Amino acid sequence: MRWIKRLFLLFVVSALAAAVGGWWLYAQVIEPYRGYPDAEVFVDVAAGASPATIGSRLVEAGVVRDGRTWQVALWVSGRSRSLRAGEYRFTAPMHALDVIDKIARGDVYRRLLTFREGLTIPEMGQVFEERGFGKSEEFLRAAQHASLINDLDPGARDLEGYLFPETYALPRGTSAAAVVAQMVDGFRNALTPELQSAATSAGLTIRQLVTLASLVEKETGTASERPLVAAVYRNRLTIGMPMQADPTVIYALQQTGKYNGNLRREDLQLDSPYNTYRYRGLPPGPIAAPGKASLEAAARPADVGYLYFVSRNDGSHVFASSLDEHNRNVRTWQVEYFRKLRQQAR
Repeated sequence: MRWIKRLFLLFVVSALAAAVGGWWLYAQVIEPYRGYPDAEVFVDVAAGASPATIGSRLVEAGVVRDGRTWQVALWVSGRSRSLRAGEYRFTAPMHALDVIDKIARGDVYRRLLTFREGLTIPEMGQVFEERGFGKSEEFLRAAQHASLINDLDPGARDLEGYLFPETYALPRGTSAAAVVAQMVDGFRNALTPELQSAATSAGLTIRQLVTLASLVEKETGTASERPLVAAVYRNRLTIGMPMQADPTVIYALQQTGKYNGNLRREDLQLDSPYNTYRYRGLPPGPIAAPGKASLEAAARPADVGYLYFVSRNDGSHVFASSLDEHNRNVRTWQVEYFRKLRQQAR
């Protein structure tokens, strides 16, 4: 009978050892760990990677303690088939179960890419490159794919005006084509059925609406003035008066590489269909990317009879319905204003 007692004792010892070992492993799983020296570390989980491969990358990066901890955590979580591809950023100690949860949720690292209102395609390309997403040339090539918008604007030759200005949260490595496609989607979301209906009621095509909105965007950054600026240009269109919009001339100069930051009087004679001093009506297409407010203003301008506006030199403008009134405003806010500045500088 002695062997039975020994066998029982061995069983108890083994059970205790297993329990202690099991608890030790579980403690390893739930204990926060950080084995990387830098402030952050990135781990790229490739599409189709096996759980074992993912675990190896995490161990190498110092996110998970060791392979055994990873395997136990996977077993406890039951989420080995839920791990999602992407780049993940780690900045603080985490226990293995939280690491698995992060990857299973697809909580990939995203960088912010902001395009402000009023940018042209080349200017957006510069932002794309400066933020480290890729070469400007890649963005410019992607922005030539007018097919992305041809259902709304069959005459579009590129995506000028249709790349919606906004802040986009993007995974690292997002291609220029993917960014451009998302920006077009942003424009489609901004162009609500109500806006399209308002444009149709005003006799404007989508291209004309966006073109008018781009003029509004370039002329003023003051929210309350957008409907007023839109009214000026809509009123000029109605009576056949030239748009005479400086931003259209600047755009024409930029296209030919002749713009140096200053608009001269002789530039107003530039022979370009975008020069609204020489050619009546709207320019052939958008001259920049309008935001939602400018689209709204172009579709629903203020009900005023203004035909002119001049800068107050502080970002705001003075509006007028007659040429005499406009000339007085020009004298006050341009001639006399700058004369006083010159006198004060002496």
